[in-house]
Amino acid sequence: MSHSEPVWAVTLFSQMNILGIGIATLDIINTVDGYPAEDSEVRAVRQQQRRGGNVTNTLAVLSQQGHCCSWAGVLANEPDTQYIIDDLKCHNIDYRYCRHITGGKAPASYITLNQRNGSRTIVHYRNLPEFDFPNFNMIDLAPYDWVHFEGRNIEETRKMLEKCAAKNLSLPRSLEVEKVRPGIETLFRLANVLLFSKDYAARQGFDNGTDFLHFIRKQAPHAILVCAWGTQGASAMDANGSVFASRAYPPAKVIDTTGAGDVFNAGIIDGLLRNQELEQTLSAACRLAGHKCGIPGINGLLRSYPGPVAF
Repeated sequence: MSHSEPVWAVTLFSQMNILGIGIATLDIINTVDGYPAEDSEVRAVRQQQRRGGNVTNTLAVLSQQGHCCSWAGVLANEPDTQYIIDDLKCHNIDYRYCRHITGGKAPASYITLNQRNGSRTIVHYRNLPEFDFPNFNMIDLAPYDWVHFEGRNIEETRKMLEKCAAKNLSLPRSLEVEKVRPGIETLFRLANVLLFSKDYAARQGFDNGTDFLHFIRKQAPHAILVCAWGTQGASAMDANGSVFASRAYPPAKVIDTTGAGDVFNAGIIDGLLRNQELEQTLSAACRLAGHKCGIPGINGLLRSYPGPVAF
């Protein structure tokens, strides 16, 4: 198979098995009427609790899109973890491969959500160890059609990506690159699909996704590259170097941008699994992420989605 041929190509869509490696969090969302100034006190107009975490958000959307999803991460044996587990069950996400830690605390994200424009500011607390290669090595990869990684815990993630390639070179491997982390660039050549954030690209000195993808191509010469850029839409480059762009599709009113990037990533993975053209996939992912910004959270995302949804 040449590098120009997507290794995940299917002739007819059927339910796909997807494994995600990353974290799950407890999100505490305080909605305020305007972001507070430093050293001030404001009253929250409402407070919500949700299960968060990039990869588990993406899996929750993929589950709604009709896929069979599994998550491998670390869970603390403490009361807050039950909320996370209950939500995973609600989205039919299999968590049998998780590592359970005694004495730890569920990671928590304290989110200040500005109801005037939907922006969110996050303070994250975490004291759990990362999911590591010895635990990943116990997973039977044979049933899976796709493996998706958060770009964190670099050395252990490198070993996981290498095992995926060694076990089955045609197994698609996507990597979310959200933050600048020491050594993360060493992972790029090991993934089939790289999903970059605006923040990562901007920290490399770029002010648009297309120029950034041309720059990053030499670090991942055969991968599909995608870069989301918020209100400016998103760009993608296929394995042959062709570039596509999509505009953003903002809702009539921005309600909540938390998790929009995770929804976008799910849209990309879903479209590629369905063997859609990259340009079509990119536009559909932007539409889905835009729709998400108009509703709180991601529960029932597709029930309220006005666009076409294939199952």
